[in-house]
Amino acid sequence: MCRGAWVACVFVGLGHLFRGIGRSGAQGRFDEASLILGERLEPGSLFRLLADQGHELFPDDYFADLFAATHCGRPTIPARVVATVMRLQSFEGLSDREALDRLQFDLRWSAAAGLTVAPDGFHPTVLVGLPNRLRASDRPRRLLEDVNVVAKAVGLLGSQVRVLDSTPMLDAVATQDTVTQLVAAIRKVARLVPAAGPIVAGRAAAGQLAHDYTDPGKPKIAWDDAQARAVLIDALVRDALAVLAGLPEQPPGPGGDAVGLLALVADQDVELIDPGPDDPDGGVAGPRWRIAQRVAPDRVISTVDTQARHAHKTVHRRQDGFKAHLAIEPDTGLVTACAISNASGAGSSDAGVGVDLLTDETEHLSVLGDSAYGSGEARATLADAGHHAVIKPIPLRPAVPGGFTADDFTIDTAARTVTCPNGLTRRIAPAGSATFGAACRGCPLRQRCTASKTGRTLQLNEHEDLLRAARRQAEKPDHQHLYRNKRPLVERSIAWLVRGGNRRLRFRGIAKNDLWLHHRTAGLNLRRLLNLGLEFHHGTWTVA
Repeated sequence: MCRGAWVACVFVGLGHLFRGIGRSGAQGRFDEASLILGERLEPGSLFRLLADQGHELFPDDYFADLFAATHCGRPTIPARVVATVMRLQSFEGLSDREALDRLQFDLRWSAAAGLTVAPDGFHPTVLVGLPNRLRASDRPRRLLEDVNVVAKAVGLLGSQVRVLDSTPMLDAVATQDTVTQLVAAIRKVARLVPAAGPIVAGRAAAGQLAHDYTDPGKPKIAWDDAQARAVLIDALVRDALAVLAGLPEQPPGPGGDAVGLLALVADQDVELIDPGPDDPDGGVAGPRWRIAQRVAPDRVISTVDTQARHAHKTVHRRQDGFKAHLAIEPDTGLVTACAISNASGAGSSDAGVGVDLLTDETEHLSVLGDSAYGSGEARATLADAGHHAVIKPIPLRPAVPGGFTADDFTIDTAARTVTCPNGLTRRIAPAGSATFGAACRGCPLRQRCTASKTGRTLQLNEHEDLLRAARRQAEKPDHQHLYRNKRPLVERSIAWLVRGGNRRLRFRGIAKNDLWLHHRTAGLNLRRLLNLGLEFHHGTWTVA
């Protein structure tokens, strides 16, 4: 190649690398997919709206802020195309490659994105890199926020009622048992922490290694032999503890995270015992490690997705993954806010996450929810924000079946006293308890009050007045009418959310799944707006 041609190629390549964000063509073409489909692109459908108004919803600078700090990495694909693919992808529950196949071969997708019948397409990594930038931006939830701006503009979010609810979402990875987690965690440390390799090799040379951690499979034992399983568990835990003991403190980063995960996995499911001679799972002399006869309260269920958790919808129905929280306008079914949290453990309570979904609401609302949202803290937060809680109270349980509940006691929070049904008064301790103790011995009402030998002790909530007022409010006809007529409508929106296999998440971790949830609810809201008659005329959104 001559020098001039080589220089020209270099400048062409640099021009492709540093040119600005791609822009949609202003001039229509005869081979545009929307023109070829014509009326076959059903009026009132999501594809028709995106085809006709995609340039209004996603202008060329829609993602410009994601690249404001750098001249490199700017996509040459118009924002309208990428945003349309992201919206339809989450709406239909597709993987990155499946979404790009639709863009290439489904004319409806091409029309929605404003492309011709022979689009150039783009690489699936764009659907990885752009969401990563979007999550780190100042407005990561813009696809849902912008749809809701349209909904407010046409008066479809003017209702002053919101319903809170949550639903389990299945994780994208397989739940791992204790053996698999121990093996995977040790293998990960050996791969990411250089100092771990010699420790594993040393135990292998001494014949102390429980498993060949370069083998991708499970240890080869007789899995129906209880003694063999017991020996394996003990040896795996000893491998893990030996690796942890031999490593220096790790700095933050992938290696440090892997060591922390190994320490967690080696502790959460096992316990050290000293079995007797009649132990049926013997085979290890002296103290040994075994699987604990308990479940850790915040148990990690997979080393692949360490944020997935066990979720118990009912006592007999267990699901693994995350939890989707929704705030919904009940009359229209539009989602006003949403979030993904752990399925259980810290930061997963319905009351805590649900109340946070109302942070951006500027109007005073009637907030509906089941008893999961009925904590004193949640009610106090709603009251401080000026909202009215129409929430099912947490049921009271008497200490004796059919006996007195806490509401049968008279409480004076100002004087910090409690009076029992027999007229005895006791002071409320700083911790919130009131103890009647010996005064219960000769009480004629004792059989209806307590079965404790030490007498009745009443534990009071910090927001006891709010909880009592809520129980009285729940008995009123207007409260019951509003709750029964509006609260069940949330199930309709949840059904739309998980329809089509979308209860199963496609990503690992809270952050990625939270972005997916916002994109999916944005698509659902937009389709709902179309069903309610959304139209665009002369630069203005209206409802027919």
